Amino acid sequence: MTRRVALIGASAIPVGRHQTADDAALQTLEHEIMTRLVAEAVSDAGISKEDIQSLVFTLPRPYTRQKYFHTFLMGQLRLACRGSVMEVMGNGMTAALAFDKACDEILLGRTDVALALGINMESAVPAAEHMMSSMRTTGDVDFHTSAGFTPIAWYAMDATRYMHEHGATREQLGAVAVKNRYHASLNPLAQYRKPITLEDVINQRPIVEPLGLYDVPGRSDGAACLVLASEEVAKATGRPYALVRGRGFCHDGSHQISDVPNDMIAFESAAKASRDAYAQAGIQPGDLDLAELYAPCTIVEVLVTEAIGVAAKGQGARAAFDGETRLGGRIPVSTSGGLTSRGHPAYVTSLYNYVELADQLRGRAGDRQVKDALWGLATGELGNYNAALVHVLEAVR
Repeated sequence: MTRRVALIGASAIPVGRHQTADDAALQTLEHEIMTRLVAEAVSDAGISKEDIQSLVFTLPRPYTRQKYFHTFLMGQLRLACRGSVMEVMGNGMTAALAFDKACDEILLGRTDVALALGINMESAVPAAEHMMSSMRTTGDVDFHTSAGFTPIAWYAMDATRYMHEHGATREQLGAVAVKNRYHASLNPLAQYRKPITLEDVINQRPIVEPLGLYDVPGRSDGAACLVLASEEVAKATGRPYALVRGRGFCHDGSHQISDVPNDMIAFESAAKASRDAYAQAGIQPGDLDLAELYAPCTIVEVLVTEAIGVAAKGQGARAAFDGETRLGGRIPVSTSGGLTSRGHPAYVTSLYNYVELADQLRGRAGDRQVKDALWGLATGELGNYNAALVHVLEAVR
């Protein structure tokens, strides 16, 4: 019998500024945050600590004070395991990979309960140091880095191309930021919760044309813990859970952006990965009740909605402007507030996507609850969606 994996528990801190400067009198300790989150997530799942036999951590940012964080935290938890304990790294896809590998631990029979967890600290790091690290991480050091080419710059190229090809307007892109801030205003985990207007978005200072301040994410700290279990364990808890029904992955063989002429705004990896995930789950894009996307900029959300099939090609920006992707619309997208408003603590960002699906599919999202949500999708990204990891989850109540 093929095993199936369920998401049964979750906990996270509000995204924001938690890291303390080196000379601060009172220090924020990463392991104290994580031990509390593990305890909260285990309680939420209705299991005991001893049930956990595998833990997959996101690799901490280089600014995290404690190295070998995964084994250090195991010591703090006093948790002996027979499955696997590891850190994974995949740039922006890091947290999605942690979720994926935790699923694998259960599917391979190494454990019945696994954690996907991690912490991202960066807000107290000087801007120059942070940018140098980001450029050397996300770009080709022989070309991109020396030219000052940053991720926001390539997303700006996406926006310029999209507006040229499809006649999209600055206001249509800005509608994504307004929608996401509204969703964030309802989410206690969100970093930016004050509502904004379309006029606010258009009048903000430019970052890289045509993207302005509200089109891009700020720097963020965050931490989250997810509890995954076999379907049998999930049923035994007697609590609602979200069943992982489909998974798709695609890497197009390029580094961040392709040096081979191509349709740079098609996001083919996301399209292929989502098709595989839908096929496994036995559904179509129109069956989704919500989608929680890894979308660092407004244009990225637009392009991903088109790639995964919830908006027609060239119509993603208009769909946002017309309210189709807003709560109460045809297909709510980024109900957590997305990366531009919920926040973007890069190496754990996707964990927050799964936290949102856990809340929505278990009927616990409060004022931002999608009515009768049954099917949800989450994406993870590497580069300019040169790689994508997609999971489809189903509510079981």
